[in-house]
Amino acid sequence: MLSIRVLVASHIRLYREGLERVLRESPEFTLVGNACSAAEAVEQTHKLGADVALLDMAMSGAFSVAKEVARGGGPSKVVALGMPEDETQVLSCAQVGIAGYVTRDGSAEDVVAAIKAAARGEVHCSPKIAGSLFRRIAALSTERPGRTGNGVLTAREAQILKLVQEGMSNKMISRTLGIELPTVKNHVHSILVKLGIHRRAEAMSLLYRPDSENDPAVKEH
Repeated sequence: MLSIRVLVASHIRLYREGLERVLRESPEFTLVGNACSAAEAVEQTHKLGADVALLDMAMSGAFSVAKEVARGGGPSKVVALGMPEDETQVLSCAQVGIAGYVTRDGSAEDVVAAIKAAARGEVHCSPKIAGSLFRRIAALSTERPGRTGNGVLTAREAQILKLVQEGMSNKMISRTLGIELPTVKNHVHSILVKLGIHRRAEAMSLLYRPDSENDPAVKEH
C-alpha cells in the first residue's frame, strides 16, 4: 500500500517539527518536505507532489495558499490546522476547496484522521464545523429555486447539471462558465445531495430518463 505524501507548512519551526515527528511515527505517511512561508508552501506542494498539505492557518497568506493549491487542479489536498470554529471562516475555506479542518483544540490523532480522510477524498471536521457546512447547503436550496423530480436546484446548479450530462469534468465546467474550480465542486456536491444520489454518473442517468417529471426545470424570478 502506498504511503500518503505529506507536506507541512507553518511559520513556526517548533510547530513544524512537532507535526513532522507525528508523521514519522506512522508508516502510512511519507514526509516530503516543509515550508515556512505561503509562497514556499504553494511551490513545494506542487514541486514535491504532496498528496496532502498540512497548513497552519495562523501563517500569513495561509488562505491564499489553499486557494492556489485548489486552483492548480492537481491531486493535492489541503488540511487546515488551528482553525477557529467561526462560521464565516469555515465557509470561506470550504469555498476554496480545503479538504479537512483541525481546530485549535485538536489532537495529533485528529491530524492523522484528517490526513487520511483527505487522501480518500473525504472531509474531516468537528461537529460544529460540519454544522456550519450543512447550514450553508440548506441555505443554497432557498436561492433561486427550480424544481426537479428529487430536489430543488438553483439556476446555476441546473446549468452545471446540464454540463455534467454532456460529460464535462469539473475543470472543463470551470473554464466554460468562468468560475473557480472549488466553486464548481461545491455546486456538484450540492446537486448530488439534493438529488439524493452519490455519484455524478447517477445524475447523468437521471437526466436521460424519459419520464418528464425527472427533467430539471428552473423557475426564473
